[in-house]
Amino acid sequence: MENGTQILRPTQDTSECTKEVKSLMWVYVLVGNIVRGMGETPILPLGISYIEDFAKFENSPLYIGLVETGAIIGPLIGLLLASFCANVYVDTGFVNTDDLIITPTDTRWVGAWWFGFLICAGVNVLTAIPFFFLPNTLPKEGLENNADIVKNENEDKQKEEVKKEKYGITKDFLPFMKSLSCNPIYMLFILVSVIQFNAFVNMISFMPKYLEQQYGISSSDAIFLMGIYNLPPICIGYIIGGLIMKKFKITVKQAAHIGCWLSLLEYLLYFLSFLMTCENSSVVGINTSYEGIPQDLYVENDIFADCNVDCNCPSKIWDPVCGNNGLSYLSACLAGCETSIGTGINMVFQNCSCIQTPGNSSAVLGLCDKGPDCSLMLQYFLILSAMSSFIYSLAAIPGYMVLLRCMKSEEKSLGVGLHTFCTRVFAGIPAPIYFGALMDYTCLHWGTLKCGESGACRIYDSTTFRYIYLGLPAALRGSSFVPALIILILLRKCHLPGENASSGTELIETKVKGKENECKDIYQKSTVLKDDELKTKL
Repeated sequence: MENGTQILRPTQDTSECTKEVKSLMWVYVLVGNIVRGMGETPILPLGISYIEDFAKFENSPLYIGLVETGAIIGPLIGLLLASFCANVYVDTGFVNTDDLIITPTDTRWVGAWWFGFLICAGVNVLTAIPFFFLPNTLPKEGLENNADIVKNENEDKQKEEVKKEKYGITKDFLPFMKSLSCNPIYMLFILVSVIQFNAFVNMISFMPKYLEQQYGISSSDAIFLMGIYNLPPICIGYIIGGLIMKKFKITVKQAAHIGCWLSLLEYLLYFLSFLMTCENSSVVGINTSYEGIPQDLYVENDIFADCNVDCNCPSKIWDPVCGNNGLSYLSACLAGCETSIGTGINMVFQNCSCIQTPGNSSAVLGLCDKGPDCSLMLQYFLILSAMSSFIYSLAAIPGYMVLLRCMKSEEKSLGVGLHTFCTRVFAGIPAPIYFGALMDYTCLHWGTLKCGESGACRIYDSTTFRYIYLGLPAALRGSSFVPALIILILLRKCHLPGENASSGTELIETKVKGKENECKDIYQKSTVLKDDELKTKL
């Protein structure tokens, strides 16, 4: 074998294996993420409670929708930044990228993941500054000019602060926890959220990988398309959902029905994604024979054939090439190629004995494209994903208002914090772990490290991958509608603050007007008594 095939053979240098020391840099990344999480986690529960306490009853859904929209715009910008970073080689600046023989579509490509951390760290420092200028308290929206109410609120807050100094903050913790634990609507809502978050964390975490394996696009393109097609509809849905709540003054019961039935509609629409499929990439020696016949089972001995048996090719290498017969091969060596022309990603292999085509057989670097039909399926999938994201986000704000208004006002901060804690601990942490293990089960070919150890998966069985990626979230989300329906039944029998038009600000105003009328009655009675006394004297 000549030229190009020689450079594709892995080096088994034992000295390199013994010198290699495992890096502990992941510890710094872990600690950094823990500190970042400690800083950003209180913003959502405390911020939402802050808005709910000081905004008008009918305005708070819109304000919360705007906050949630801002929380989506951030990831949108982050995904665009990640798409850019994924297109830049991880060691850029330290190696000559012109000599690389892999492209961003190759599974061995590693993007400059560290670049995004540097940019986001600087932006986080700048965005933290305005929080230092927020006041501790605000007058209730709409009552800023009412001196009596402001005075009463200040007195109540001073009493509350004295109480905290005297008894400590922990005095109310256990009673509040007991009250929340005995609130069936709140506990069922947490159960629904945990199940739904398990589904969505899996879908969001592995969506780039799914787009890569199913539709054959690069990781940077997958991240970019995911951000462009999914996040803007979510932003629009949050804002429209908040406007609907404000415009029609939706009660808690109505909000629960809106959230439940819109989620069910989106869930049924989700099943159409099972139809938008592409075939597995045909890789000779893995799922296709050298004659081009599909194989159901992968046998390691099948990677060799009479056309390459004398080439002494390594069996575990992954350096795929696409032959001009439309089939992919694990390496140019296994394709039986004898010569190569060009350098870098433009290299072309020729005289390939295993590629059965009339005339000169040749191959180029990378897997073969999946064809125009697969690109069309990708567009259908992305459009359906955008529609689903919009419908589900439309239901998010009404659903969130059910959470906020099924609790007492003094329990909201703890309640929202406990809700966030449960979703992070029981969904955000375990979901990617067990889902990733299931994804590994569909792997067809594992990469090999320097010393022969198993590396990352290079190609998956896209059919099994699709069933797991789409099927498991469908099963999880389907089960979440059972507690959701129980919530609707309980709400029919319960009396919540959101059912009254005279709640929040209007309730306070009613009390104030009541006091004013009471004062007028006393004044009128005293005037009548004085008139009676004068008449008696005369």
